[in-house]
Amino acid sequence: MRLHGTMKVIEDTLYIGGVSSLDLVKKYSTPLYVFDEELIRNNCKDYVTSFKVKENKNKVAYAGKAFLPTYMCKLIDEEGLYLDVVSGGELYTAYKADFPMEKILFHGNNKTLEEIKMGVDFGVGVFVVDNFYELSILEKICAEKNIIQNIYFRITPGIEAHTHEYIKTGQIDSKFGFALINGDFHVAIENLKKHKHINLIGLHAHIGSQIFQVEPFEQEVEVMLELVKDLKDNHNIDIIELDFGGGIGVYYVEGDEPKTIKEYCEAIINKCEEKCKELKINVPTLIIEPGRSLVANAGSTLYSIGSIKEIKDVRIYVSVDGGMTDNIRPSLYQAGYECAIVNKMNSTTKKHNVTIAGKCCESGDILISNTDVLDIESGDILITTSTGAYGYSMASNYNKIPKNPVVFVNKNEDRLVCKRQSYDDLLSLEL
Repeated sequence: MRLHGTMKVIEDTLYIGGVSSLDLVKKYSTPLYVFDEELIRNNCKDYVTSFKVKENKNKVAYAGKAFLPTYMCKLIDEEGLYLDVVSGGELYTAYKADFPMEKILFHGNNKTLEEIKMGVDFGVGVFVVDNFYELSILEKICAEKNIIQNIYFRITPGIEAHTHEYIKTGQIDSKFGFALINGDFHVAIENLKKHKHINLIGLHAHIGSQIFQVEPFEQEVEVMLELVKDLKDNHNIDIIELDFGGGIGVYYVEGDEPKTIKEYCEAIINKCEEKCKELKINVPTLIIEPGRSLVANAGSTLYSIGSIKEIKDVRIYVSVDGGMTDNIRPSLYQAGYECAIVNKMNSTTKKHNVTIAGKCCESGDILISNTDVLDIESGDILITTSTGAYGYSMASNYNKIPKNPVVFVNKNEDRLVCKRQSYDDLLSLEL
């Protein structure tokens, strides 16, 4: 198992942020999400530096869907990031965390009337308009309030990124955005003439997630800047901000070879400067929306091992006290993870090939298939790493299982960020 961030092994035990994982288990029990705050903050700083936020006035907007308790909102604000939200719930979380509303980009392919009204009332900085339906509703609401709302148009640039089928979003067959190939985007541009309370200042595209190459982003830059040139020359529209979305890949298992934050940022910036020079246009303010790459490797999940079932000549099932309710990605995307026994990190015993199973009443509740672990017993504490993105945010109460707590560790101290859901919490909305 690869160690990330501040992880260290001291006398057979795994420490994160200077805190013993076994002490965390004693204090908070399992299952438990643990986040390395120093690693998250370092990633934020790396983005701010590499994407030339201070020099070029570019913007880094954290994609909140990856992981967004109120404490995370406060953290990214302290680090100088903007925030990308995709629902009324995420927007309200940011509002309650006192996150600056003018630094919010409001995404979503089917924002409800209530969500749009909330966004307008809260004063969000930019609506990323996804379709004609949203455009007309937003115009109506802004007209009633006699305000002008800044927007980006989200486009589908027709770029095929090499990633999982379910997380490709840049190709024409996508529920997101105005397609370029079929002419929808230019119809939307024409529609702007009748919308007096909408101010188009930027374009947005997102080509997918968990992308390991820089070339798709460079292709995205070319397509987007060609549009900027076209809008200026043929429609007299100045696009002053260009948002390339997120999608930067991270390490999960052996064989993953993502580029560094610096390599991604430099590729986008250099391509923009080169293309703008070729087109003889000014370089717009550039925006990037990392989510996974900020928090994935910073998060881990601790479990207690329960039953161990050996089927001779077939498989050994090692069951933990969590599963698909706290990490749906293996079942949803066939996502891979690494694991270890935190109380036996330096063990030299024989390896065993096992399958890590969850406790849900589903045969598909498998966290890791066919992984090698050292001597393993019921009562041991198992860690799965790189669960910081889309673990807690996609957690469910399937089988009436309460959601796990979240703890941040930093400089030898732990901080409870989200409490464990109780059985009474679980029933609190039932009448």
